[in-house]
Amino acid sequence: MYIIGIAGGTGSGKTTVVRKIMEALECEGVAVIPLDSYYNDNTHLSMEQRRLINYDHPDAFDWKLLKHHVQQLRNHQSIEQPTYDYITSNRLKETIHIEPCEVIIIEGIMTLYRKDLRDLMDLKIYVDADTDLRLIRNIKRDTIERGRTTEQVIERYLKVLKPMHEEFIEPTKRHADLIIPEGGHSIQAIDILRAYIRHRLEA
Repeated sequence: MYIIGIAGGTGSGKTTVVRKIMEALECEGVAVIPLDSYYNDNTHLSMEQRRLINYDHPDAFDWKLLKHHVQQLRNHQSIEQPTYDYITSNRLKETIHIEPCEVIIIEGIMTLYRKDLRDLMDLKIYVDADTDLRLIRNIKRDTIERGRTTEQVIERYLKVLKPMHEEFIEPTKRHADLIIPEGGHSIQAIDILRAYIRHRLEA
């Protein structure tokens, strides 16, 4: 089993990189584990209380469950991956059944934050992108997919996303084995990544 961790700021292009890796591998033995699925279960909190949570802080994630699930997959055991709803700011009752497979991709803003999780990874990637580009992508995504207004997205970006990125996400870049610039649209970097993964899998 080969475990890849992909981190980067919100709107950096992590999903693009994941898609290109899956296209390059051209096999069914790839599973993607989004870090967002492992936000803490806040069922015990009211909607008003959930809205006050800083979801861009490390404390917002259930690291214990994520690590347990990654270890289970490494031990060739299936998992029930939680799912998360951005509208209610909470986990859903439904889970996603994940079978152990050849390649596991863990993707999220703080994927490289914790050392105990990094130690389980064979390859660590940081997707870098210009600050303005990330903001534009956030506005497009959150207004369309998460029911927020443009003003809400900008205010949240300035008050929460930007300071949290600078404090917790940007520093994890130093842990990466490979930094992909231009939000995942660097053809050269993607080609190097594809060749490296193929080589490791064949080996």
